Amino acid sequence: DGLNLLAEGAVALPAGSVVTPHPGEAARLLGCTTAQVQADRFAAAKALAERHGVAVVLKGAGSLVATPGCLPRLVDAGNPGMAVGGMGDVLTGVVAALLAQGLDVFDAASCGALLHACAGDLAAAEGERGLLPRDLMPELRRLANPGGGP
Repeated sequence: DGLNLLAEGAVALPAGSVVTPHPGEAARLLGCTTAQVQADRFAAAKALAERHGVAVVLKGAGSLVATPGCLPRLVDAGNPGMAVGGMGDVLTGVVAALLAQGLDVFDAASCGALLHACAGDLAAAEGERGLLPRDLMPELRRLANPGGGP
């Protein structure tokens, strides 16, 4: 609902915010079609970041992370099994945790998107069908704590 309110112009986001739209949500925010977003995902991510003054993780095959004044970053990980309800909530939680640990907004969005996508790939090792958001938790923990020892 937050992205819908943003698309309607009913709210403004504070500096340091991160939004994580899928292409359909990005189209609503930009006032265009999903096909137009998909035709130039880099331009769409950059336009969203600049229009709203926030970091953007444009989800999808090759998620893009953009923020005003910076070259967008491509996350070349993740899989179609991650296109399920609740997966974006996990992404948001990962990014929020990184922000809380002191990363700047662009790095938190970038690292969070990469951690999330890599965890999704590890969780899907036995197949993408039936992948659930909770399946990422052990993989996120393992990736966020390299070495795993005391």
